[in-house]
Amino acid sequence: MSAYSLSHLSDDVLIRRLAELAAQDRATTAQLLAHLAEVEARHLHLRAGYASMKAYCVGELHFSEDAARKRVHAAHVARELPVLFEAVADGRLHLTAIRILSAHLTPANVDEIVEEATHKTNSEIELLIARRFPQAEILRLDEGISPQVVAPQGADAIGCAPGRTQLSPQEPAKIAPITVERYSLQVTIDAETNDKIRRLQDLLGHTVPPGDIAKVLDRALEMALAQLEKRKFAKVAKPRRPGIARRTRTIPAHVKLAVYKRDAARCAFVGDTGHRCGSTFQLEYDHIEPVARGGSSTASNIRLVCRAHNQFAAEQAFGEEFMEEKRRQSELREDVAAGLRSLGMKAKEARQAAEQLDVAGIPTIEEGLRAALKNLKSRRSAVGSPPAPPQRQASPLVPERRVDSDQPPTVLRSSSGVA
Repeated sequence: MSAYSLSHLSDDVLIRRLAELAAQDRATTAQLLAHLAEVEARHLHLRAGYASMKAYCVGELHFSEDAARKRVHAAHVARELPVLFEAVADGRLHLTAIRILSAHLTPANVDEIVEEATHKTNSEIELLIARRFPQAEILRLDEGISPQVVAPQGADAIGCAPGRTQLSPQEPAKIAPITVERYSLQVTIDAETNDKIRRLQDLLGHTVPPGDIAKVLDRALEMALAQLEKRKFAKVAKPRRPGIARRTRTIPAHVKLAVYKRDAARCAFVGDTGHRCGSTFQLEYDHIEPVARGGSSTASNIRLVCRAHNQFAAEQAFGEEFMEEKRRQSELREDVAAGLRSLGMKAKEARQAAEQLDVAGIPTIEEGLRAALKNLKSRRSAVGSPPAPPQRQASPLVPERRVDSDQPPTVLRSSSGVA
């Protein structure tokens, strides 16, 4: 008799077993989430050759993309708020409930919100969110599309920081296959994008049939891809060759192009089990033997990898703490450059000032800005002050403007109120 033939069971036994299996399923799901969270924390999915936990669940555990996305997101949130593991195990919350609540949960409110959301339906939980965290009304772009609260994350992201949300007035774009070679694209665009499409259509003129938006988009994508591949991968007919190969972080154009073709524009990282990542998202060039350890910028020492595996390889080479500090310094430099631009500095000058800043002992953006401005002042004093502009004669008909030297200058302040 098949294990899945249950016709011989009495009604009472069938109902009792169903309840037991449902309880086991909830407990197993909670354990699954805990294991997913720990695998992510140890970066074991990267070691196995997968760029994200979602890709690992699909490729290694054979989940559907939807099931992988839902479970990995729940695991990520529950790792930050462990009470959610217990709520899933005893059936108080389901995975969809965690997805709806995740953007609003914090360590301070999680117990209260979980208690209030216990055993509620999706619509009841959405009403709970609307009552506790009211949002401003949004103009609907389509009669059939209602506003949604979603987490600010990318296609392969695995959760959001508690308390961070953004409002989406429309459904995401959908690309669905119609036949083997034809796809349907459904997307909502704003007026500015529509104007760009129309202008491009006019510029293409007779080369595109009137009204054929698909051809217009195809030509736009061709031009954008050519420009981006040229800039990022040096994909040109005749890349320039350097005179002498040197040990430097700068990768020559002909090396970039050779590696791009050799690795077929996919991540070349191979995991412990022999699985090649193959991701095409956020590709970067990686020195197999780091430059700091004598590696050169030659095709044999360069590979194309996704950002996740580039960071993973760096952590393996230099240690996780070292790379975490490097990432902090890089982010601080970007913030300092943005702050200098907001003060009226040109983008190139702000970037150079941030790059020349020693941020190793600087903990905050405010201190970084002060240090960058101090460095700029010192360098300008060293080369001499520029000549003062010629004084204009005051017009006898227009009173001369007086500047009060005691009036403090306007200073841009951060959100924390610190200059």
